[in-house]
Amino acid sequence: MRKIFVIVSAIVFITTLLLSIFLSGKWYPFFVIAAFFTGLGYYDMFQKKHSIMRIYPLFGRLRYFMEEIRPKVYQYFVESDIDGRPVNRIDRSTIYQRAKQQNDTMPFGTQLDVYAEGYEWMSHSIVPKDFHKMDLDPRVMVGNKDCKQPYSCSIFNVSAMSFGSLSSNAIEALNGGAKIGRFAHNTGEGGLSPFHLKHGGDIIWQIGTGYFGCRNEDGTFNPELFAEKAQLPNVKMIELKISQGAKPGHGGILPASKNTEEIAKIRHVKPHTTVASPPFHSAFSTPREMILFIQKLRDLSGGKPVGFKLCIGIKSEFVAICKAMMAEDIYPDFITIDGAEGGTGAAPQEFSNYVGAPLLDGLAFVQNILTGLDIRKHIKIVASGKVFTGFHMARAVALGADICNTARAMMMALGCIQALQCNTNKCPAGVATQDPSLTVGLVIDDKKVRVANYHRATIKSFVELLGATGLDDMQELTRSHIYRRSSLNEMVSFEEIFPSLKTGAILRSEIPEKYVRDMEKADPDTWT
Repeated sequence: MRKIFVIVSAIVFITTLLLSIFLSGKWYPFFVIAAFFTGLGYYDMFQKKHSIMRIYPLFGRLRYFMEEIRPKVYQYFVESDIDGRPVNRIDRSTIYQRAKQQNDTMPFGTQLDVYAEGYEWMSHSIVPKDFHKMDLDPRVMVGNKDCKQPYSCSIFNVSAMSFGSLSSNAIEALNGGAKIGRFAHNTGEGGLSPFHLKHGGDIIWQIGTGYFGCRNEDGTFNPELFAEKAQLPNVKMIELKISQGAKPGHGGILPASKNTEEIAKIRHVKPHTTVASPPFHSAFSTPREMILFIQKLRDLSGGKPVGFKLCIGIKSEFVAICKAMMAEDIYPDFITIDGAEGGTGAAPQEFSNYVGAPLLDGLAFVQNILTGLDIRKHIKIVASGKVFTGFHMARAVALGADICNTARAMMMALGCIQALQCNTNKCPAGVATQDPSLTVGLVIDDKKVRVANYHRATIKSFVELLGATGLDDMQELTRSHIYRRSSLNEMVSFEEIFPSLKTGAILRSEIPEKYVRDMEKADPDTWT
């Protein structure tokens, strides 16, 4: 679009100039108009604040004009209940405002239907804490008894997004933001690229089923390559991806057309070939072998925190992993729970919509099993799945999370406009594309600051909410602090919806009926 503008504007500018000089002075006003719009277009191309205007000179301005005149309701994310009725709306402009450090307060009171089924809220205290005196950068130490290099992790980080899915500019901006804000940046399963390392932000290196960046030619795990990269100082934690919420149980495919020389080098695959990520790991075949593989990764990394990520599916399989932990006395340093509502550049509709447990259900289940088996003390829980605001963080923490990750909101802080072109390589904001004519719109030095701004403002909102409950320690936030409307005249707490277990309850045979079958079926030496 930039090239077209340059050519067309040059033709119009020169033509009107020549007509004004050699034909008639009547053409002079047209020359002035052409000169004005040419200058305006070149300004758009070289300014650094607006990606759309940089990529689409003049025409990109229409987007901002339409935003000003359209109804406010269309700027909302909508969370719906099981029947599709809108329940909670998250003003996406809030993300942009926080990223740009603009006023994000709301006039005229709540715009939600507080009497709609599914509406959620927090309980506040008559004697709240003064959030100005609270820690505005709360951190969690990740690392158990077997970890030699524990990591002090921010409670809010960038969730997994691969280079290849995102542009190099987007990856650099995210990592630059992580450096500024002292939070972590998850690489996604696409491998550890130079763009993840360039700005010095903390890295969580995700290892998927394709073992990209640490694989042999046949696609199996290569321990030497892994150790070489895992011991880099920027790599703070290792995450073994078992499944993701957007397409659990489904492997990915890198088409030959997207497998460039650059991406192939990073992933250690042959360029210009179709590369399939299998739906399961080849490095282990039982829960026990999985736990032993986690210990192997920890040893090869020099003792850094190692965990795994999954979307909860067959519950007995997760219980089997826990039994394997206890049998071997080996525990992951963290477990990331991804919700079925999590996003991806592209996935089959059935997998996105109908496979895997939503985040809240998965979180509550994992917290209960780890607590009931008295192994929660070894493991930190990370929540990932449409976490946008301080309230979403509070809700996840109440269900058991120590840390929250977000991908979608960080993309919006980069300038994503939800054009839904992620799977076409035509992202108009330069975020989810490899097309140089589009990525040029995303200015790293501008967007990395916006990412850091959004991170800081969201944590601040979480701390404010925590103070409003009368608490100053996030671990004191419980399921009893969060309520949901179940009907017009009835409300229930999360404790009633997701009853919690006491520490060691399962070991004492105090097993809720809904967990009995899963406990009986779980075997550390087989998935079935």
